[in-house]
Amino acid sequence: MRPSEINRFPNLCRLTLGLLLLAWPLCGAESGDPQALRVNAERLQERIDRLARIGGSTQGVTRLAFTEADLRGRAYVTRLMQEAGLEVRVDEAGNLSGLLQGGSPALAPIVLGSHIDTVPRAGVYDGVLGVMAAIECVQVLGENGIRTRHALEVLVFANEEGGLTGSRALSGRLNPQALEESSRSGMSIREGISALGGNAERISRVIRRPGEVRAYLELHIEQGGSLESEGTDVGIVEGFVGIRWWDVAVTGSANHAGTTPMNARRDALLAAARLVIAVNRAATGLPGRQVATVGRITAEPGAPNVIPGRVELSLELRDLEKAKLDRVFQEIQRRARAIEQDTGTDIDFTEIDIGVEPTLTDPNLQEVIRKTAGAMDLSYVRMPSGAAHDAQNMAHVAPSALIFVPSVGGISHSPQEYTKPRDVANGANLLLQTLIRLDRKAAP
Repeated sequence: MRPSEINRFPNLCRLTLGLLLLAWPLCGAESGDPQALRVNAERLQERIDRLARIGGSTQGVTRLAFTEADLRGRAYVTRLMQEAGLEVRVDEAGNLSGLLQGGSPALAPIVLGSHIDTVPRAGVYDGVLGVMAAIECVQVLGENGIRTRHALEVLVFANEEGGLTGSRALSGRLNPQALEESSRSGMSIREGISALGGNAERISRVIRRPGEVRAYLELHIEQGGSLESEGTDVGIVEGFVGIRWWDVAVTGSANHAGTTPMNARRDALLAAARLVIAVNRAATGLPGRQVATVGRITAEPGAPNVIPGRVELSLELRDLEKAKLDRVFQEIQRRARAIEQDTGTDIDFTEIDIGVEPTLTDPNLQEVIRKTAGAMDLSYVRMPSGAAHDAQNMAHVAPSALIFVPSVGGISHSPQEYTKPRDVANGANLLLQTLIRLDRKAAP
């Protein structure tokens, strides 16, 4: 049609233009245009900094779960969610949820999230980055008129730092006894959930069944120094390490330090010192990323003129593979038997059941993140998470993935915790583009 002929069909042209405008948001999401989208990095950083002022002081940020500071922080996040177009509610476990309906109601939602509660005197980014980046992703999509096929949900999990309460509840892994435990706020977990607007009496209602969530994505600072030291932009987390704990008792014989010859001693502390070295050598003697730690040690009777007769210490092992944990512990036991013979002591291991098994993230989501990072010219490395995160529980509900960005100096849970603005933006943009790619993919 020539331009001079358009006016001959004004109603048809207006109708066609109107239909195109109505269809544009969904067409944009399918045509590839969203690949150029980027977050508003300045706005994201400003929101992170503003939240840090809630519970913040010269000694760091203290926004303990269930406290007044936590409630004020959640109120601020609620306003941001609403500005992004999310429908906000608090579930029975005290999780803060913001939902945006998608274009295809039959599709399960894609969930993004993390937490905003902190340890005492914490840093600015732990957990907060994941929450603020999730809200930013939703807001950028809305500002550009892009409607995803899947509904989008942003979750702020309750009491992450006090035992992953919110995500454990969602995955059906929160046992009733945990509700009676005390939190750092002084309240029990049950009382804290109520303070957030939840209802522990009906907490089973929050459990998400397999198939109810399309995928869970979380962005987090590394809380370690690997990415920064290697100059890598992002880490693609392969899984969460299993953790095994033991109480170890070394029993010798207390005796006078001045009258007992060296060759007649059964020094429990000497044996314990050798065991600490043996733990280190057992862990470093095998290939892999396994870690072993003795973090607590006490000697009895604890007098300078008495040979220690008993020593108690802790042993912690972490790795992605249960078999590797078994192998390291077996090697530690072998070395302990030799120490017993050399020192005339007895070494007993009592395992403490803390229920932290190795959990892998979803390989398909890892691959989506890898391809997205490559398309964005971001360097990446696959790596385990040595710390627990909400994604660890969500992996029992739905395909889950965790993206790491560098922590300067590997410092976290400290006022010195810092992630550079460039890395904040890289992580948020990777989260956004992964979300867009995932929304296009058919569910497996």
